[in-house]
Amino acid sequence: MIDVQQLRALVELSRLGTVSAAAESLGFSQSTVSHQLAALSRATGAVLLTRAGRGVRLTAEGRALAARGQEVLDLLDRTEREAVSMARAEAGRVRLAAFPSAVASLVPGVLDVVGRKHPGLEVELVDAEPPEALDALRRGRVDAALSFSYIDDDAGEGLETVRLLDDVLYLVSHPGGITRIADGSRCRWVTGCARCREELIAVGWANGFTPETAYASDDYVAVQALVAAGVGAALLPGMALSAYRHEGVEVRPLAREHRRVEVVTRAERPRPLAIDVLMEACRTAAQRTSLRRPEVQGGGSVAAR
Repeated sequence: MIDVQQLRALVELSRLGTVSAAAESLGFSQSTVSHQLAALSRATGAVLLTRAGRGVRLTAEGRALAARGQEVLDLLDRTEREAVSMARAEAGRVRLAAFPSAVASLVPGVLDVVGRKHPGLEVELVDAEPPEALDALRRGRVDAALSFSYIDDDAGEGLETVRLLDDVLYLVSHPGGITRIADGSRCRWVTGCARCREELIAVGWANGFTPETAYASDDYVAVQALVAAGVGAALLPGMALSAYRHEGVEVRPLAREHRRVEVVTRAERPRPLAIDVLMEACRTAAQRTSLRRPEVQGGGSVAAR
């Protein structure tokens, strides 16, 4: 295997012409550089040098290896600079998975914070619902994930969770439809992702009914369109309604229902500074994010249990 320092000695000899000049440039003695060159010749099995009077000169093989060696050393130097820059969050890429309503409402603020404070750091965005996002995080395919949960549980072993905000749930209905969650047995329901369906069932049971599903969609725009068309009622979080509000639906906040929005990373130390930068950007964006409170129908009453 070729030793980098031996390769550097050959490159310096090619550049400066003499072993003494190469040794001075590298800060070694002439004998040390001579030993390095001899070791490189043995490692490659090629004759790299030939005698020329009282000195040496490179053979054709030596010149070819020196030229390629310069490319290798340039690449190593560039890689080292990039690694240092990434460690300092001055450059590089960090990957963030986020669920759809977070992409529309929270992520723009995250990108703004990172872009202003660390302009050389690129954030690669991956759209994913929480189960897929957390799986990608565990597998190392992303560096952080914006997630949500409806109960106070952790994301799982090996993961670290930071709570960002509480996102209020709203009853979304067609004009003339139900105005209280307690009347949920009188209509069918348009449900969302798996976690959202579980929450709807839990809310229904707490209010004495089992929701009858008419249609399911992860797209909060499609959910509102279906509600506006009279297909059924729905529960949607404020982040989704802040990102998009269909003019043909009515919304009412639930008194005691919300989901917890959080950012999750792998619980590993030490970790790249870029991940800490992303975490802090998520916290800052959450503090600055003003979720536009949807206009509430029914005189501002709450769709209480």
